[in-house]
Amino acid sequence: MDQRVLAAEFQPEVTYCNTASQGLLPTRTAAALTAATADMAAGRIDHAAYYAAADAARAAFARIAGTTPDRVAAGSAVSTHTGLVAASLPAGAEVLAPAGDFSSVVNPFTVRDDVTLRTVPLADLPEAVDASTALVALSAVQSADGRIADLPAVRAAARAHGARVLLDATQAAGWLPVEADAYDYVVCNAYKWLLCPRGASFLVVSSRAQEEGALLPLHAGWVAGASPWDDCYGPIARLAPDARAYTESIAFLPYLGAVPSLALVEELGGPEAIGAHDRALAARFRAGVAELPGGYEPVPGDSAIVAVPGLGHAVEKLAAAGVAVAARDGNLRASFHLHNTETDVDRLLGLLAG
Repeated sequence: MDQRVLAAEFQPEVTYCNTASQGLLPTRTAAALTAATADMAAGRIDHAAYYAAADAARAAFARIAGTTPDRVAAGSAVSTHTGLVAASLPAGAEVLAPAGDFSSVVNPFTVRDDVTLRTVPLADLPEAVDASTALVALSAVQSADGRIADLPAVRAAARAHGARVLLDATQAAGWLPVEADAYDYVVCNAYKWLLCPRGASFLVVSSRAQEEGALLPLHAGWVAGASPWDDCYGPIARLAPDARAYTESIAFLPYLGAVPSLALVEELGGPEAIGAHDRALAARFRAGVAELPGGYEPVPGDSAIVAVPGLGHAVEKLAAAGVAVAARDGNLRASFHLHNTETDVDRLLGLLAG
């Protein structure tokens, strides 16, 4: 990990251990946004360049997530992508999900009274897939406590029963390698571990799902057309022949910021290299928590997100001392990323011990 690059890109004024809530914008991204807003205020507006930036962001995300741009659609939120999947399911479909998964992953399925949502503990998910399962929907990494799903087992069980899989990579992409081509659908909000401005998100649709028409392009506007600049009045003559048919009409600024942020992730070695850095810091914190007075036991695992049940009350005290963490589901949740150091971990542990 190039420390000179990290020092140039990140200068937090607090001890920020909360990337699972929102990632820090790199210096290059903040500069790009500042320049873009100045241009917009001055009338130097270039829509073609903005859409080109969105295409560049889709391509960069595809490289990071292990897929190709023809499978990636741009959007604004995971719930919108998941809602599209939910709306496309046939009546009577059953969706299987982990109990307590993030609401944006599961709630869109509950608003249809002709679709059944069944939940089981995360560890039991592969064994719970059966002939009645149409779709398995889950997060690669649980938001509340950082547990990593047994993704190979879930994929194998889904294949054995003919079920599709929807994977939310929001809490994984950027530090945990994601094989997007192994899933029917992948959704990802990029404002956490991918360090993008909030408002950039991605939907990956498998070639098979596209060919079978499994996903309905219900919000296809002019940007989803095969030739959007030539076909933007009246019904669109032909939708894009790939996943761009599922693209939403994007907000420009998040994608203008996404391009430099995703470039930084690639420049620093991608999820493998970044994950090694993040997981080492998380392991240091996990080991230190086990030695704190009070008998606290962090959720076990090898995740960049560490949850400590029973310590959620400490979040306000830490915030007063200039340390940013989160309280989720009663847990203290700390998450470590590129800008963090061992000094940050040790400061957090020292405050918890005091």
